[in-house]
This record gives sequence, structure tokens and C-alpha cells, in this order.
Amino acid sequence: MVRLGFIIGFIALLGALLSGLAAYRVHDQELALDRIALARAIDVHASLVQDRLTERELLARVASGLFRAPSVIKPDMLEPLRSAIYAFKTDFVVAGWIARLKPDELTAAQTAIAGAGFPNPTIRTYDDKPINPEITQPIDVLLDLEPRSDETKALPGRSYDQDPVRGAMLTRARIEKRSVASDPIPLLRRNGPVGIIVAAPVIPEGATEPAGFVTFSYELASLMLTNDDMSLFSVALRDPRKEGGELVANDQGIVSTRMTTTEGATPSATRTVSFGGRDWQLGYYAKANSARRAEQTAIIVAAIGFAITAMVCGLFGYVAYNNLRLSREIQVRIGFERRLTAVIDELNHRVKNILAVIQSIVTRTLRHGADIDGARELLIGRIHAMSNVVSLLSESQWQGVKLKGLFEARAIPHADRIAVTGPDIAVSARAAQSLSLLFFELASHSDEGLSLVGKHPHITASWTVTGEGADEVFHFRWEELNTSEATRRPDSDFGLILLDRVAPEALGGTAKRYFTDASYVYELTAPMETVVDMTERDRTDKLSAPVRPTR
Repeated sequence: MVRLGFIIGFIALLGALLSGLAAYRVHDQELALDRIALARAIDVHASLVQDRLTERELLARVASGLFRAPSVIKPDMLEPLRSAIYAFKTDFVVAGWIARLKPDELTAAQTAIAGAGFPNPTIRTYDDKPINPEITQPIDVLLDLEPRSDETKALPGRSYDQDPVRGAMLTRARIEKRSVASDPIPLLRRNGPVGIIVAAPVIPEGATEPAGFVTFSYELASLMLTNDDMSLFSVALRDPRKEGGELVANDQGIVSTRMTTTEGATPSATRTVSFGGRDWQLGYYAKANSARRAEQTAIIVAAIGFAITAMVCGLFGYVAYNNLRLSREIQVRIGFERRLTAVIDELNHRVKNILAVIQSIVTRTLRHGADIDGARELLIGRIHAMSNVVSLLSESQWQGVKLKGLFEARAIPHADRIAVTGPDIAVSARAAQSLSLLFFELASHSDEGLSLVGKHPHITASWTVTGEGADEVFHFRWEELNTSEATRRPDSDFGLILLDRVAPEALGGTAKRYFTDASYVYELTAPMETVVDMTERDRTDKLSAPVRPTR
């Protein structure tokens, strides 16, 4: 018995020594691989950041190059550039046209700003204070911006000469005659998101001084590519305004400032990127703790050393584990069958709803006395629109559809020629079906001869969300420019019922359509709680959740 114990102890000691040696070698290799993986990930991240910055600086250069002999007091200079700047699909917050005005041009500029519909056309300082009436030098004034919203419409008319950050940026851009980036600064308002502004001077042909500047502002978090929970590191930007300061972003994209200390953590690596004629330094802090990893490896080595003496206990544990696993599989199977029954019931409900909608479409489209060819084309298009929205809902497991995705679908006529603006909200399945048919009806009856001419789209679809909490309201507006009641194809009976009654009632809102002097307008207003329909989303989420065994 003693000899057996000695043999077992000797084998356990020998196994522990060999396992410890192997674990030591593996530990060194893991540390080397971690360093290589971290360095490679940092290089890839820095390259991606530089590519994003280069793309955004290129947008400013392209926008400034598209100007042709601009009039500095024209408040809609960005109108010809709208399709070009949105074609880049960058995440700029505000694009602006800042004109360099002479003292004798201020009165004309105020008149132009007022005529463009901005609420405060007075030329003023950036702090909304009256400007010095005795100025003799040109000043830089914001005359136009994109996008125009309730928050941004109050900005035109402000002079940036007295603003220390923007004024310095414009001065440098005017002197160097190239794109220049500003220091990090809150955007839109004093407590707004921290970002960077890049300004590109617009120099008319034959001139030596800029007539103004095209500016684009970007949130700092998106430029740094910091919102990645699965990355091996966190990113910090050295703050050029403070010695030893760093700008960091949390997982919500909120940027804050922190000070580095000699006792604090130091970055594992630094990389330098260029943007707007400046060098920006990124600091990378590794998330993994090498010392902690070494401790875990030591624990694994100790466990391996005791593995031989624990084999018998492991055998009993293996048998017990199999019994427990079998019991859990039975519970999962029972739960799966219950869930399958619920899913089938839900599917039957959705199929019945869809068939009811299709029956209504067919009945209304193929009414007595309708033109067969036209009715057949409309019927195919409407069913195609329904089929497309069902495909989108299936891809999202009936969790809703991104609103912009309905316009990108091939089921909507001329979808690629419709200017779409608005937050990319996810609407519920019921709202998606109603809106898909609504968009098809509007697009299929638009006047192709007048509304879709030239290079730029003349059909606009926009929506906004106002209010907060339970008072949030969804506003949709469809406008066909260069269209009159005499030239636009009349809506069908089914289309009129859908526009005026079915779609508003399905969303619990109201709608109206009318002709202006130069366009056809359709407006829909509904509460957000019916557009999003969290009750339907929660029910679908429960049905799609994985089945877990009960404990």
C-alpha cells in the first residue's frame, strides 16, 4: 500500500514537472503571440483611421473644387453640392458654406439669409452678440449649411472671426490655401458632442484670396474608431489643447478628457495620423493583462499536476455529468416543442394578415371597369412591394425594418433617384408593410417627365422625429418638384384609399396631400409608439430567443 502510494506520488510529481516545463514554454509563446497580434491590430486600426480621415479630407477638397465663381452672399451655395457630398456617405455632422464678406456686403448678406428662411438673418458674432458696425476688414460669416434642422437653422449669420478655435482654423486655411483641421471642439452647441472641423478654402479662378470656405464637422469618436468592445486595445487621442491630456470615448461614443500621470498606465504603442494639415497622435492601451495571463497559466499547470491523482474522481464526475446533460437535453426538447407550437401560431397569424392585405390589393386593383394592362402592372408592383417588405422582415427575424431600407429596395420605382433624408429608425412589421405600399403608390404615380429630370433628383422623401418619451411624433413628407395637378398622373382609387385612410389609420395618425405652385406634397404624421410598436417587437423577440434549460 505504501509502495503503491509512493509510485502514485512519483508519477504525480513527474507529471507535474513535465507539465510545468511544457506550460512554461507555452506561456512564453503565448506572450510573444499576444505582442505580435496586438502590434498587428494596432497597425490595422491606425491604417483604417488614416483612410477614414483621408476620405473625409478628400470630401472637403472635392466640395471646394465644385464651386464655380461663387457669389459670396448667396445663402444656398451647398444646393448644387448636396448630391455630391452625400454620395461620399460620410458621417459628417454639419456641412457649411462660410463666406468672406466685405463690410459693404453685410446688408445684402442679411437680406439673402432672411430670404432663405433662416430664423435669425442678423450678422452677429459667434456668441450671438451684435457685430462691430465700424469694421473695415472682411469677416467670415456662415451663410449656408447642410443638413437643415431646427437646431442648425439658427447658425447662419454668425461670424467666426472672434471664435478662437474656428477663427484660427479659417485664418490658417486662408493663408496656407489648403484644407485645415481645427482643435477638438464641441459641435452645434456648447455641450454638444466633441468633434473636429475641417475647412477647405474656395478660391475663384484668377483670384488669390479665398471667397469663402467649405467646412465639414465630424464627431471625434467615429473618426477614432473607438467603439469596438471586441478589440485588443482602447484608443486615446492626445489632446493638442492640453499638455498631458487625452481624449477618450466610451462605448456610447461620448468623448471626455483625462490627464495622464507618471504613476498611471502608459500606452502600449502610439501611432501618428495626418488630417487637415496636422499630425494627430493616437495612444493604444492594451486591454489584456500579461501578469494575469501568467497567473492563469500557473493555475493550469497546477491543475495538470494533480490530474493523475484525480482521474478516479473524474470518472465518477464524468458519469454524473452525462446524467445531468441527458436530463437537460430532455428539458430543452420539451421547451423547444412548446416554442415551436408558439412560433407556428405566430406564423399562421402573420400569414393570414398578409393574405388579407393581398386580397384587398387584388380586389381594389382589379375592380370592375379597370384597364386590364394598367391594373396588371399596378397589381404586380403592389404585390412585389409586399413581397419585398416580407423579405426584409424575414432577414431581421421580424424585429423591424430600417426605414431607409424600404427606399433602397428594387420594389420602389425610381428608388435610386429619390433624395432620402431622415434618421434611420427601425419601424415595426405592421408599419413597414403600410409604409412600403405607401412609398410604392407615391413613386408609381410620380410624373417621370417632369419630376425626374436632369442629374439631380427632383423627388424628396424626408422624415423627422420630434418630442420626447411618450410624446414622440413621426413626421413624413413626400414632395415631387416641378409637378402640377395638370401634369401628374391621377392616383388610383386604391391609392387614394391607401394614402388618405389605410396608411394613416394603420399608424394611428393623420395624412394630407396637396399641390403647391411647383410641387405635389404628401404629409403623414403619427405617434412613434405605433410606428415602432415595442409590444410587437418584444413578442417577436421572445419567440426568436434561444431555448434554455430550466434550473
